[in-house]
Amino acid sequence: MESIQSIKQRFGIIGNDPTLNRAIEKAIQVAPTDISVLVTGESGVGKESIPKIIHSLSHRKHGKYIAVNCGAIPEGTIDSELFGHEKGAFTGATATRNGYFEVADGGTIFLDEVGELPLTTQVRLLRVLENGEFLKVGSSKVQKTDVRIVAATNVNMFDAIKKEKFREDLYYRLSTVEINLPALRERKEDIHLLFRKFASDFALKYKMPTIKLTEDAIPVLLNFRWSGNIRQLRNVAEQVSVLEQNRTIDALKLKEYLPTGSTNLPAVIKNTKAESDFSNEREILYKVLFDMKADLNDLKKLTMELMKNGNDSEVQEKNEGLIQKIYGNEEDADFEDAKEDLKLLSIPQNANPETLQDATDKYHFAEEIEEEETLSLHDKELELIKKSLERHQGKRKLAAAELGISERTLYRKIKQFDL
Repeated sequence: MESIQSIKQRFGIIGNDPTLNRAIEKAIQVAPTDISVLVTGESGVGKESIPKIIHSLSHRKHGKYIAVNCGAIPEGTIDSELFGHEKGAFTGATATRNGYFEVADGGTIFLDEVGELPLTTQVRLLRVLENGEFLKVGSSKVQKTDVRIVAATNVNMFDAIKKEKFREDLYYRLSTVEINLPALRERKEDIHLLFRKFASDFALKYKMPTIKLTEDAIPVLLNFRWSGNIRQLRNVAEQVSVLEQNRTIDALKLKEYLPTGSTNLPAVIKNTKAESDFSNEREILYKVLFDMKADLNDLKKLTMELMKNGNDSEVQEKNEGLIQKIYGNEEDADFEDAKEDLKLLSIPQNANPETLQDATDKYHFAEEIEEEETLSLHDKELELIKKSLERHQGKRKLAAAELGISERTLYRKIKQFDL
């Protein structure tokens, strides 16, 4: 078994952090087996090195090693990329194509950003992990493959499972062994060492003297948060190497290359904003509903006055004003229908006391109906319209007469309920 130090030299890994050493040690130990491995860690920590170590130390080292960035392949073509497709399986499939799992048979596949896989592809991948079987897109023939799968992700898998974006059974299949790589800010002793290595590499690449940091610049380098991890550190080293004529960099000059306000704010800020937006929308919706309730209460009061006072012109005028407030333009069909419906409620002033009392009792009874029942009026209205139309074999005029509404109102209801 190779030592950790020899592996570092072989794969160009810089650093002596104990957490980093433990991750490499786990990779060395698991390599001879066929166990699936999940590499976790933030973006830019160097997760791609672990599957290379595992493949090179396994019995599959003479087989193919294929790295696939799952987040970079469009959702519509990823199944074809991974599992292949038959000729004519979809538009543009002019020939049969072998997928990565068929090409890498006997080797290793590294699935980077596995958390970005669509759910349909996750089902196919689970089948490969369980019994080594897969189907090409557009084929019914089951094929076998013998591949070692190493996956990597920078997302919180438990959050993804909770949000139903990643299958729980697939997660446990992939993470038989989980190897976590630490963020750069968690291995401060390695930061200056890495910076010097990058500075030396770029000096050689661009044929110029190597840049060096002054004593006051080193703490600035170490205490910066490095939210982009090793990738960000490398970019800063390259910028300084190329742009600075003075090859000695002090703290003030180094700060010019470090992004200001880079505090690596947690993702919860974004979620809070989303919740806040939702809360604002909910408040607006409540306000609209309360306004509608107030308008309806006013309408009920005026309707009661109409029932008591008959066709009194003042009451009619109040009603029409309220209807206009609720329904808008007088030319609108809903406005005219509302006026017509209110007229149906009108009771002549010379109506006998029994008729008026009966209408009043019905109105008060309607007021006392529970809110839960009111919410089902939509369904009851729909049911009544359906039954009436069926009874009259779809003749709207007869159905409208039976329901006690105008044919135009019935036609509007038919369109509303998509009957």
